[in-house]
Amino acid sequence: MFAKFIVAVMLSCAAAGVTATPMIQQWQSASGARVLFVENHDIPMLDVAVTLPAGSRFDRPEQSGVAGLTHHLLDMGAGGLGEDEIARNLADLGAQMGGSFDQDRAIVSLRTLSSEAERNAALAIMAKVIQQPAFPEAVLTREKARVIAALKDAETKPETIADKAFQKAVFGRHPYALPVSGEVVALEGINVQDLRDFYAAHYRTGEAVVAIMGDVSRTQAEQIAQQLTGALPAGKPDQRAVPGVARIAASEQRIAHPASQSHILVGAPGVARNDPDYFPLYVGNYVLGGGGFVSRLMNEVREKRGMAYSVYSYFMPLQQGGAFQIGLQTKKDQADEALMIVRQTLAEFVAKGPTEKELHAAKQNIVGGFPLRIDSNRKILDYLSTIGFYGLPLTYLDDFPRQIEQVSMAQVRAAFARHLDPAAMATVIVGAPETGDAK
Repeated sequence: MFAKFIVAVMLSCAAAGVTATPMIQQWQSASGARVLFVENHDIPMLDVAVTLPAGSRFDRPEQSGVAGLTHHLLDMGAGGLGEDEIARNLADLGAQMGGSFDQDRAIVSLRTLSSEAERNAALAIMAKVIQQPAFPEAVLTREKARVIAALKDAETKPETIADKAFQKAVFGRHPYALPVSGEVVALEGINVQDLRDFYAAHYRTGEAVVAIMGDVSRTQAEQIAQQLTGALPAGKPDQRAVPGVARIAASEQRIAHPASQSHILVGAPGVARNDPDYFPLYVGNYVLGGGGFVSRLMNEVREKRGMAYSVYSYFMPLQQGGAFQIGLQTKKDQADEALMIVRQTLAEFVAKGPTEKELHAAKQNIVGGFPLRIDSNRKILDYLSTIGFYGLPLTYLDDFPRQIEQVSMAQVRAAFARHLDPAAMATVIVGAPETGDAK
């Protein structure tokens, strides 16, 4: 059976998809889940993902970490199978189960050979994991201890300290400020019933998205979607009222740390995933700090002044306005100067936007690199999950290059002016210069 796994990996690495824009089919399963499917018989592989609105933003502050632990323990005992049985059976089939977790989403994914026997056996395991998790007490105790130990270790590191302080500065009381992995004090009090309650409230069919990519027919895809969601509780998950992400005032935190370099983060609430300004902001940010060595921030901070090995900026679009973030590390004695250069570069870009030459080069690079975004089954599966969850048009993959090409200088300036105020940024410096005044 191990040979099957090797063959599967080799096939997926060789040419696991087509570079042409795939045709996306969509329907609602009998269970009520939204299904997105791309049929592709080029290789004998099937990729499936089930996405649910069960990310960390659904945690309560006093139980920060429940959402993550619920997702983490899904495949550690389900439907009468122990965690070792689940892992061993998947390995024998040459299948891989994984997933991801963020502020908005909990995702369970499967990659398997598409031959009937292997496919059916792997899907049966996935169905149990999603719909019949056991949340064993002993496993929760062990995993809580492991997560807490990892968090305590991470919280001594400057990058973790900076990120936690930055998220709180940007999001305040909004649930996006909660750490995705949870807080140590809250995790210590979480029990099995908390996981069961969270699962019952959020793992429901009403907002579930099933993405299917690969070597099955439409009829088989319909059966798969129903198999994976038919036993979930019906109806929509608990969607308690969450305030919108609010604009912030300028703030600055200087946090002492013995690190040899200062870790600097600057940012503010950014943009929602379905905001009409998404494409102008995407292109503009490529010029500002998302384009690597061709970005303005890299040119000003690294190339001209040698103050940092790397400096970047990005928007993290979420269901509500995710963060806009600029980040860099630099020597402590030049942290204040580097921060000044970053602020000046951002302010100038927001005021004037890109030059015509910068805009043209950015659009060329983004559009030219787009085929690499859809050159494997796994990448297409990720897009299907995103399109389904955030309600993007089914034509999104066709629209992407056209939308990028149509972005104008005026649109970039207007979008940045609407979403970012350089005078209202949260700044966090961990390993701050000793001469800096705490604020």
